[in-house]
Amino acid sequence: MLGEVPAGHQQIITISLVKNCLIFFNFYFFFSSCCEKLSSQRKFDEIKKANQAAVKKLVEDQFSSSSEDDDEDAEVKQGKILAKTFTIYTSQTDGDASELERTRQYMNEAFQSGAMTCLICIASVKRNQAVWSCCGCFCIFHLVCIQKWAKDSLFLVSSPLTDDNFGKKDYPWPCPKCRFEYKRSETPSRYYCYCGKVENPTVDPWLVPHSCGQICEREFKPSCGHKCLLLCHPGPCPPCPKMVTTTCHCKKAKPVPRRCSAKEWSCHLPCGRTLLCGQHTCENSCHAGDCQPCPRVSKQRCICGRQTAERLCASPQWQCDQVCGKHLPCGNHTCEQVCHAGPCGDCPRSGKRSCPCEKSKFTLPCTEDVPTCGDSCDKVLECGIHKCSQRCHRGPCEICRQEVEKQCRCGKHTKRMPCHKPYLCETKCTKIRDCQKHQCRRKCCSGNCPPCDQVCGRTLGCRNHKCPSGCHRGSCNPCPETVDVKCNCGKTVIKVPCGRERTIKPPKCKQLCSRPPTCHHPTQEKHYCHFGRCPPCRQSCQKTLTCGHLCPVSCHDEAFVKQTGLHQSAGPWEQPSEPAFIQTALPCPPCEQTNRRNPLPCHSANPYSCKRFCGRLLDCQNHTCVKECHHVTKSNSNADGKKAGPECSQCEEECTKPRPSGCPHRCVLPCHPGDCPSCLQMLKIKCHCKLSILYIECLKLTSADLKDKELLISCKNQCPKEVSYVNKEILDLMDVWNFVDFTFL
Repeated sequence: MLGEVPAGHQQIITISLVKNCLIFFNFYFFFSSCCEKLSSQRKFDEIKKANQAAVKKLVEDQFSSSSEDDDEDAEVKQGKILAKTFTIYTSQTDGDASELERTRQYMNEAFQSGAMTCLICIASVKRNQAVWSCCGCFCIFHLVCIQKWAKDSLFLVSSPLTDDNFGKKDYPWPCPKCRFEYKRSETPSRYYCYCGKVENPTVDPWLVPHSCGQICEREFKPSCGHKCLLLCHPGPCPPCPKMVTTTCHCKKAKPVPRRCSAKEWSCHLPCGRTLLCGQHTCENSCHAGDCQPCPRVSKQRCICGRQTAERLCASPQWQCDQVCGKHLPCGNHTCEQVCHAGPCGDCPRSGKRSCPCEKSKFTLPCTEDVPTCGDSCDKVLECGIHKCSQRCHRGPCEICRQEVEKQCRCGKHTKRMPCHKPYLCETKCTKIRDCQKHQCRRKCCSGNCPPCDQVCGRTLGCRNHKCPSGCHRGSCNPCPETVDVKCNCGKTVIKVPCGRERTIKPPKCKQLCSRPPTCHHPTQEKHYCHFGRCPPCRQSCQKTLTCGHLCPVSCHDEAFVKQTGLHQSAGPWEQPSEPAFIQTALPCPPCEQTNRRNPLPCHSANPYSCKRFCGRLLDCQNHTCVKECHHVTKSNSNADGKKAGPECSQCEEECTKPRPSGCPHRCVLPCHPGDCPSCLQMLKIKCHCKLSILYIECLKLTSADLKDKELLISCKNQCPKEVSYVNKEILDLMDVWNFVDFTFL
């Protein structure tokens, strides 16, 4: 196609196509990024909704039952909620809450785990479930359960099998517990709080479950014109606490202020009102209602005035048993009425009278009887079909003796027989009765079978009793019985519907456990009533140890110890024959007490090392033991505790005692007691003239005095040196030390 277009135009068309493609791709990428943003936003919204739903479910689960808080926190919390609910009421009664016990019981059941139970499904009523409360017995049911109950009850009552006017009558339905009847229009369809103000009340942990938290404002029963002052609550409203001024029953006392719920009162003075007899006054103390009949006795005439008798003053009119007997106006007959008041009336045989068949009328004197007319009787017989064929006669007609073709009551058979006799065949009805379980089995049934007369006998939802009602359709009524669930000591009791005693927790008893201690202590630690074993004793043992101290550890009379040497089971299917742990009394642990002198525990209070040097004098009598403080065997030599024993270290030092003056040699013995031996070594020294070398014993040289030393050092030869005028003694000493040859050593 482009081949037919000129070259210049082809280039322009190509450029425009490229531009359009670029625009399309840009739009595509922009649209894709927008879609990605929208999809990511949608995902974010979905995750947000999911998180919100999870949080809502967590909150509902947290407050779904009435026993989720810890025991102590729940009690404190419950006390605060009850005090808040009763605040306005108690402010009107100056703090008196004695009239609130019944309402308090219902509110405590609302908080207790398992106490609020739906009698229809025998399940606990939770905080977040829609409920309905009966206004007669104040029992609480699940909204779904009561709706199904009402629907089933209406269907069974208005069933076409038992009523021909199905759907035409407004049949009531009863409360499952108290049988209080409600109209069809009163079937609950929405969830309201107890006072009926708020629909779908929110779950608030600081309010009574299913309460809106507002003032109740329901009218008191019986109605007094005032309204309930409590916050929205379960159960009946308490008596009216308002103060009113009222007088007593007999109106004699002055009006006094009293509670509206107890405004009727008695002054206990004689009533004094005139009784119905008109002669006496009421002698009872001030009372409510009408006065009792007069209890006095007086002589009173009967109505006809012929007899007099002593009778209660409260019943002045009475009849005797005599016939009146007065002459009637006709002069021929007497009154046949028993004791009566007023005139006797005309003679009943006067005026026009009819014959027995009532077809003819005659005017005759009262002394003559009405004759028969001679016509046929024609009165309808008892059969209701045929007429009497006799002539006009006195007295009742005979029974119908005509033979007719009669059909039995069930309509299956016919038979010719006298009309007055009923005809019932022997055929038994096979229809199912209204219970939809049993046959009628009545002979010759007309089709309108009576209700089933057998007992239902099905096991109720409580699993403890059987239904005592007549055989019926649908579910049985809830078990009306209640069971007492007690604590271990039996002093704390709660009533629960029958069947719930197996699943509900026993009530928490505030009484102290009264069981005797199972250890050696005379009394056990104070703890509340409970089931099962008492908790381990945590008191100090306080048994006297062998050292005389008291055992300070916790009681160990009932310690669980793992058994050793048990048979190894072949697998999880093999049940152990003996328990892994046994309860036994353990011996007291070693005493760990210390004292100032001995830092070691009492059970190891033997001689110990103080980590210092021993310090005992060794055999050398010069040094002490340098070992760390250690045990030393006592002997006669070291009985004083200051000398070393065989366990002490041995002295390996050289003798360090001072040598005699002038002796340059060491002691040839190791460190030893006493004096060192005499030095017998030879000294190599030069004589005074330094020409000769002399060998002299060290002992002789050191023990000699100056004159002897000069003689010993002298070689006895003539001295070749010239002596200057110097102190001869100083020179002699210097010569002696200068000519000592120490290399000889």
